[in-house]
Amino acid sequence: MFLALVCTGAPPSASAAGVGTLSDKDSVAGLKAALGQGAERAVSTLGATDGFLGNPTVRIPLPPTLAKGERMFKMLGLDKQAKELVTSMNRAAEAAMPEARTLLVDSVKQMSVSDARQILTGGDDAATQYFRRTSYDKLSARFLPIVKQTTDRSDLSKQYNEFAGQAARLGVIEPRDAKVEDYVTRKALDGLFTMIAEEERAIRKDPLGQASKLLQNVFGTLKN
Repeated sequence: MFLALVCTGAPPSASAAGVGTLSDKDSVAGLKAALGQGAERAVSTLGATDGFLGNPTVRIPLPPTLAKGERMFKMLGLDKQAKELVTSMNRAAEAAMPEARTLLVDSVKQMSVSDARQILTGGDDAATQYFRRTSYDKLSARFLPIVKQTTDRSDLSKQYNEFAGQAARLGVIEPRDAKVEDYVTRKALDGLFTMIAEEERAIRKDPLGQASKLLQNVFGTLKN
């Protein structure tokens, strides 16, 4: 569970005052324990078979340029290839997801007292934004080669890259959509942070009901 966060419903000043009564040791230890569990759950869920493909919230669709041509694919008898590409893209995201585990744990380990307090008194997605800020670029670098290896197996993916590369040079499409692997990597990361944010918002509503003893002490203080 993503057990790390401030109870909703308390005014910001009350939350800040509550944090002020906690020791740095308790604040950081409790938050790190929660973030570690949350990251593990998100990675495990998305990294399983159909973690992306079977979840409408994070399922990766065709790149915008290809999506516009879906009707044409059917007319040309390429509908099956288009569906195979969608499956390939989502399988690529699932295959890359275990790479996130170590990097997210490293982000938690590097958290400072200041970081912890900002997350505890921050908005509904304060922890998610912390992960984005500290790990996004590294995650992208780890994901990309795995995603490319998987999507390269699709003939339609190769055709798209050839077409989109030329279109990007002409300014017809955005450079970031010029390669399927770049598109899938970006969407995979969006999916990861979406799942973390969902858990974060849910736990903020009832942190004490799901927390460990240490976290009950931390959030009990915040709630008062």
